[in-house]
Amino acid sequence: MAEAHQAVAFQFTVTPDGVDFRLSREALKHIYLSGINSWKKRLIRIKNGILRGVYPGSPTSWLVVIMATVGSSYCKVDISMGLVSYIQKCLPEGCGPYRTPQTRALLSMAIFSTGVWMMGIFFFRQTLKLLLSYHGWMFEMHGQTSHFTKVWAYLESVRPLMDDEEYYRMETLAKEFQDKTAPRLQKYLVLKSWWATNYVSDWWEEYVYLRSRAPLMVNSNYYVMEFVLIKNTNIQAARLGNIVHAMIMYRRKLDREEIKPVMALGIVPMCSYQMERMFNTTRIPGKESDLLQHLSDSRHVAVYHKGRFFKVWLYKGSQLLKPCDLEMQFQRILDDPSPPQPGEEKLAALTAGGRVEWAQARQAFFSSGKNKAALDAIERAAFFVALDEESHHYDPEDEASLSLYGKALLHGNCYNRWFDKSFTVIAFKNGQLGLNTEHAWADAPIIGHLWEFVLGTETFHLGYTDTGHCLGKPNPMLAAPQRLQWDIPEQCRAVIESSYQVAMALADDVELYCFQFLPFGKGLIKKCRTSPDAFVQIALQLAHFRDRGKFCLTYEASMTRMFREGRTETVRSCTSESTAFVQAMVEGSHMKADLQDLFRKASKKHQNMYRLAMTGAGIDRHLFCLYLVSKYLGVSSPFLAEVLSEPWRLSTSQIAQFQIRMFDPDKYPNHLGAGGGFGPVADDGYGVSYMIAGENTIFFHISSKFSSSETNAQRFGNHIRQALLDIADLFQVPKADS
Repeated sequence: MAEAHQAVAFQFTVTPDGVDFRLSREALKHIYLSGINSWKKRLIRIKNGILRGVYPGSPTSWLVVIMATVGSSYCKVDISMGLVSYIQKCLPEGCGPYRTPQTRALLSMAIFSTGVWMMGIFFFRQTLKLLLSYHGWMFEMHGQTSHFTKVWAYLESVRPLMDDEEYYRMETLAKEFQDKTAPRLQKYLVLKSWWATNYVSDWWEEYVYLRSRAPLMVNSNYYVMEFVLIKNTNIQAARLGNIVHAMIMYRRKLDREEIKPVMALGIVPMCSYQMERMFNTTRIPGKESDLLQHLSDSRHVAVYHKGRFFKVWLYKGSQLLKPCDLEMQFQRILDDPSPPQPGEEKLAALTAGGRVEWAQARQAFFSSGKNKAALDAIERAAFFVALDEESHHYDPEDEASLSLYGKALLHGNCYNRWFDKSFTVIAFKNGQLGLNTEHAWADAPIIGHLWEFVLGTETFHLGYTDTGHCLGKPNPMLAAPQRLQWDIPEQCRAVIESSYQVAMALADDVELYCFQFLPFGKGLIKKCRTSPDAFVQIALQLAHFRDRGKFCLTYEASMTRMFREGRTETVRSCTSESTAFVQAMVEGSHMKADLQDLFRKASKKHQNMYRLAMTGAGIDRHLFCLYLVSKYLGVSSPFLAEVLSEPWRLSTSQIAQFQIRMFDPDKYPNHLGAGGGFGPVADDGYGVSYMIAGENTIFFHISSKFSSSETNAQRFGNHIRQALLDIADLFQVPKADS
């Protein structure tokens, strides 16, 4: 296809008579419309800022208070108890707007009413703050909250993993830390909690994510699958047309603050701060620490196909392109026969390799000229789109198909994803979709919220024609997508190849086993009178013991978004109660009633720990912050050093199936997402992600490394299957055929 060129607002040439300007009317029109669109956004933000500033009040409630005051005055009732008369006396006399007594009286009543209205807002806000700060409702039906300090709660969590001698040594270190070092460190944390919005989140983002020098691919980024049991269309460009349009619809709602907060257990709103950096965000590599670059707006997406990079505009003037127009633009890219430029094909491998190497290459080869302009187009895009040449989908008759689909989303071919972007939309040749998401800016439930909205909007609101194309007629006069131009020297190509080799070695070492567990789901688990999450976590402990013959430190992520700017806390799932149940199951000599009792104790313990984590009473984030303070102060703490160096050989996470319910799952039972997954945290460990998908099925994503002789993802998956069935048999609940 013909190469598209950027429009310019004006050009000029120098002549003997002076400078000759040639203005482009079309370009000026686009600049004008863009300005109008920007001002509309500003006005919306100003309006939302005003409404947010007086919440829970509103202009209507202000008028009601004024009308009540004025009405009572005309009825000869002074509800102000003399305050209106006092305000009237304080107003300046003489000429101007206060000339007549009637004007002075109305102004006095308006001032009094405004004061009453603002006092009401203040007291309502304080009451609401106190109510939202109360987390006891999460425990009222589940016994008493533990009164252990964080340090002793930590000791309780590692007791099942240590023999008596090791535990005594750790207990001594903990006692010394609590008595000598901890009080001083805690004072600094308390000071930070007074000053900062959240005493954990900024340090967590910086030190856990941005300062890591390891490749993002596999180690940090995670993937998300789409609906796997239905297919809207097989046309790659059409899927993207609707999906990209729905994403920008979501972004518009986000900009206008029209997205309702997710409610914890349907009761308390959770913080939505992480959503702010969902779009227009890129992780910029640095030699010592990366930087998250977030823009207030972006009007294009960056697209990769067959080794070429393109820039696709999302708007014509101030109007968002229709899905059919976007489909046409993506189809133009698919039909473009031009070859990659030298060094262009594997360029994105820089984002898959080491961060230091990428930072050095960026500074050396992408800081000026056409390379900088092209890189800016990618980094300043709303998000990244990958048009893959492969086809992937889930075939229930071919279990390996789900694992291959997951591997393609996790790392692709190591150079067809831009791992630095907040997220990459991946469209396979057969129209199947997925996401690869950078982790620093937000946690998985945030991207899950977007994905649920997008898939629901695509399926139930936008739709397709009978032939599988987007609805409507495209505008063929739209300018074609712009091909990005590069000038990549030989030295840079060598760095790209080196990063590619690092990424390939990492990708080839990942074993990913994904499967759909069909015998039962949430419906049967509830009949066992336990939470589905506790049921699965205890099954994971049983499976891991059967797989490795020992217990290990286990990580489960819990949200802390009931706090402002909260992110996650760790639930240490390997407890004394769960290990007691597992050992009894393995011994095989216990009565079923005893096993049921042990299971219920383990389940109750897990649920209580999860609630403690959600309500800010977890262990790990607090100890992490104390460790950082000790480093800042130059204080040595053997206890903290040991705590922070322990490997998580079993890292787990549950993904929510529904957050906003775009449709009725009972009416559309096959509209199921399969969740997503991530790489193993430890070289000799497992990463396990699971989605309890409705009443009758569970999806699992298990990762390990081929280089470890101790782990095998498929073997562990089979142990998980059997553990789930064995626990269900304890309660004699009939299951579906597996």
